Amino acid sequence: MDPTVRRTWGLRAKTPLLPHRLRHWGKISGIGAVTISPRRRRLGLYLHLYPKANISQEAAICFLRDLRRHLRGPIVLVWDRWSVHRGQKVRRYLEGQSAIRVEWLPPYAPELNPMDKGWGWMKGHRLANHGLSEIEELTEAVADAHQIARQRQDLLQGFVRATGLPIRL
Repeated sequence: MDPTVRRTWGLRAKTPLLPHRLRHWGKISGIGAVTISPRRRRLGLYLHLYPKANISQEAAICFLRDLRRHLRGPIVLVWDRWSVHRGQKVRRYLEGQSAIRVEWLPPYAPELNPMDKGWGWMKGHRLANHGLSEIEELTEAVADAHQIARQRQDLLQGFVRATGLPIRL
């Protein structure tokens, strides 16, 4: 809930103030994916938010099920090595999904993950300098940022290109 503070404009000799509640431990966890359609070369952004909770293996499986419902054809899932992604329940689920193939990113390589670029954009641009005081406000702000990002192909392409991975768009 602590705001991300970025440089901003203000009146001359008037320092902008960013009111917020100190030591507010509320949080939102999220799991998301940047998708690339191989035929249409169109990108997508999918997101599940979990206010006041951590992402569990069950949440990861729920996200994968929803992704399967939205995407036709086989899926190549490029995943980081987060413990939830490698958990036993998730592995069992993936074993039964012949349409999902997992390619693992190297350990400790967030710079190769387009979704990390998306989180960075949301935090550093859309959510910066906002002193939100309630979890519901933060959830709505993240959902709004998600809607804006998913409609901008140039932004999604930037997330993918920023990784430096050899992906043709």
